[in-house]
Amino acid sequence: MKAIAVVMIFGAAAGALGGEEAAGKLPSGPGLSAKYPGDEGIGKDPAVVFSESFESGTIREIQKRWTLAHGTQGHAISENVPGTGSGRRSYSMTCHIGKQAGGYLYQLFDRQLDTTYLRYYIKFAPDHAYQHHSVCLGGYNPPLRWPHPRAGSRPAGNERVLVVMDPVGWYGRFPPMGAWTLYTYWREMKASADGYYWGNCIQPAKDMQCPRGRWVCVETMIRLNDPAKRDGELALWIDGRPVVHVDGKTRRGPWSGMGFKVAAEGGEPLGGLRLRTDAALKVNHLWLQHDVSIGAQTMNKVKAPHVEGNTVWFDDIVVGREYIGPVRPRDGGGK
Repeated sequence: MKAIAVVMIFGAAAGALGGEEAAGKLPSGPGLSAKYPGDEGIGKDPAVVFSESFESGTIREIQKRWTLAHGTQGHAISENVPGTGSGRRSYSMTCHIGKQAGGYLYQLFDRQLDTTYLRYYIKFAPDHAYQHHSVCLGGYNPPLRWPHPRAGSRPAGNERVLVVMDPVGWYGRFPPMGAWTLYTYWREMKASADGYYWGNCIQPAKDMQCPRGRWVCVETMIRLNDPAKRDGELALWIDGRPVVHVDGKTRRGPWSGMGFKVAAEGGEPLGGLRLRTDAALKVNHLWLQHDVSIGAQTMNKVKAPHVEGNTVWFDDIVVGREYIGPVRPRDGGGK
């Protein structure tokens, strides 16, 4: 998928959440995870369709648990962990811009869902450069065993829907990693200035900086609409706190091919989300990507890009039908 090509003016200071309205509609704090201290046993819960803690197996054995592992030269098992008491290992990906791609892990789920929650922990190295794309949750119809985003084209409504939890630098307005967005491909997205359809960024009412050098708990929700209605929903939580929620009552700021901001007050009615036209299209895959390009540095006006050792860590991934929430610490504290 291509990075965004036109400047968007951000109206609020970075670091704040997306408004009290989002907090009032969405759960927060512990969810399904509350029943499983340290996430132990959470993968066996009937609401869970996929989980990965990276606690067992060699690097090759871990990669074989996923449907597809690509560009894995810089992948490794790490002892850098969130400190939630969930385990002793995480999974790292390192990219050397122009020399070695960051690669990805891709998982096709055994079950397809209409409503899907994804919770994961992520940490970017303190000197990490701007990223092109990060973690994607989505659906293909028919299901595919490999990623095929068809960047630059608008989904027809029956064959794909993609939501990427992307930090975006917005042409250097935010330092690396950028501000959180939901970089979304769906049938009613708008075209960019170049006539192509690059992901529309759905942004919180108040911008929120994605940090470097510390673990962050990220959760997203996709609720696919009844094909005859505009009742789809999208949501994002950071560290168990609601950041943005888009549904039939959402009001928005100006909407261009780069996306729109949720309006804390005023704005225009979004009119709901029609994410699909066919009930056969469901959420069915997770794409854990680490895409760091020289183009992302140029776009964000970086004159001397940090090309070596751009490392990201992942841990405690859970996908399910219910809100999951941050890992509940084990009784007695951490590790």
